[in-house]
Amino acid sequence: MSTDENRNEQVDELKEAAEASAEEVQAGEQEVEQDEVSEVDALNAQLQDSQEQMLRMQAEMQNVRRRAEMDVEKAHKFALEKFVKELLPVADSLEKAVESTEGQEKAGELVASIREGVDMTLNLFVSSLKKFNVEPLNPVGEPFDPQQHEAMSMVPAPNAEPNSVVAVVQKGYLLNGRVVRPAMVMVAKAEGASKIDEKA
Repeated sequence: MSTDENRNEQVDELKEAAEASAEEVQAGEQEVEQDEVSEVDALNAQLQDSQEQMLRMQAEMQNVRRRAEMDVEKAHKFALEKFVKELLPVADSLEKAVESTEGQEKAGELVASIREGVDMTLNLFVSSLKKFNVEPLNPVGEPFDPQQHEAMSMVPAPNAEPNSVVAVVQKGYLLNGRVVRPAMVMVAKAEGASKIDEKA
């Protein structure tokens, strides 16, 4: 072999080596670009997940705040419920005292003055209850409502609508629109209605 051929072979080898290294460099650059792109995609996905979690947490916090506000409002509105339940028998007793002296005008001045005093006490007591949004339920003539009334019995009442309240045995009371004690009532039975088995 001559030196020119040797040189040509060496040049060819160098060219091949240069081409191979250029291909390796190009492949390495593509790998780096792909790694960078996949890393950017991963970071974007992570950022999106974090944003979604933050939005969910904000929504949950708003719900918790709203529930807490509603609980506080209910606590303020209905804090007196047990106290009112304890006072209702006093109102019942005063009403019974006034009712028991009705028609006793002939009994004398003493009974009349006692009746007047009890009546004034009852009115004062009822007005005090109204200041705290306690309202009596006296549903005579209204349709029976199981949410606010407790039926004691059904009676025949030809002049009343079927399933309407004919008489109130004991008044019910509401505190801020919520039933503290349901009214105990007698309900009109529909004419020709079959007899209800009360033992069942």
